Amino acid sequence: MDREALRRLCLGFAGAEETFPFGPENSVFKVGGKMFALSRLDGDPLRVSVKCEPALAEQLRAAHAGIIPGYHLNKRHWNTIVIDGSLPEQMIADMIEDSYDLVVSRLPRARR
Repeated sequence: MDREALRRLCLGFAGAEETFPFGPENSVFKVGGKMFALSRLDGDPLRVSVKCEPALAEQLRAAHAGIIPGYHLNKRHWNTIVIDGSLPEQMIADMIEDSYDLVVSRLPRARR
């Protein structure tokens, strides 16, 4: 997965938008005004941080070296995925979708 594929994936969800509150080099993907993914798209290696249920976040980190605690984020609820070829693309896409779904599920009904 390259940066353009990652960006397309994140923007492909209903209501998703890309913002730059942390400067032009950091893409923040939001839905309903809430962040579901964060990436420095020109980073090497490419990384994306995603929201995750705390118990699952710990399990994923324990099982995969390419999944680490969220960089500069609440490490209980966020994982950073290193996109270096060590994880299947479908797994990365599933984690991003899970993050999106988690954020949407916590939005007020009127904003869903």
